[in-house]
Amino acid sequence: MSAEHPPEEHSHLSDMDLHVRALRTVLEQKGYIEAPALDVLIDTYENKIGPRNGARVVARAWVDPAFRKWLLEDATAAIASLGYTGRQGEYMVAVENTESRHNIIVCTLCSCYPWPVLGLPPVWYKSAPYRARAVKDPRGVLSDFGVTLPTTTEIRVWDSTAEVRYLVIPRRPAGSDDLGEERLAELVTRDSMIGTGLAKTPGKA
Repeated sequence: MSAEHPPEEHSHLSDMDLHVRALRTVLEQKGYIEAPALDVLIDTYENKIGPRNGARVVARAWVDPAFRKWLLEDATAAIASLGYTGRQGEYMVAVENTESRHNIIVCTLCSCYPWPVLGLPPVWYKSAPYRARAVKDPRGVLSDFGVTLPTTTEIRVWDSTAEVRYLVIPRRPAGSDDLGEERLAELVTRDSMIGTGLAKTPGKA
């Protein structure tokens, strides 16, 4: 079966996405890049290296009350103290999930994202449906990600801008009291730091 699709199936892509896809196709055809190797590289930065930085920030906040307080007051400085700085992370704000409030991050205008702590943004974060629904129907979005919260939980949506990036501090999962910082970091997922997921329980890490 052909892998080609009618143009209208990709009508949701932005001009930039279309240009990137076209450039990638040309580079692959000329032999400058190999698609499998590029996919591995993207996956590494999108799901492993970048989110691992943020996970260490969250784990430190879970075990160190002074660092947690600093992170909530001046996330940029607190994150930089762990060595995570750079483009797209010049001004950071940390928001904390609690029993009564759940935070979710979106960028309604484009796809502003805190690269130093979360790596490359996932495709769905940049999609128009997510950017629109996260604001209008955050509970519905969370449900799509498999997250169901009590009706009494306030859901607050934070809109990233060209100047400000956000990091969600997810709630520390039950049963993790005896874990050290390194093990705690393994419980923190990329989605939990965006707000579309929860931290893993120790038995599922």
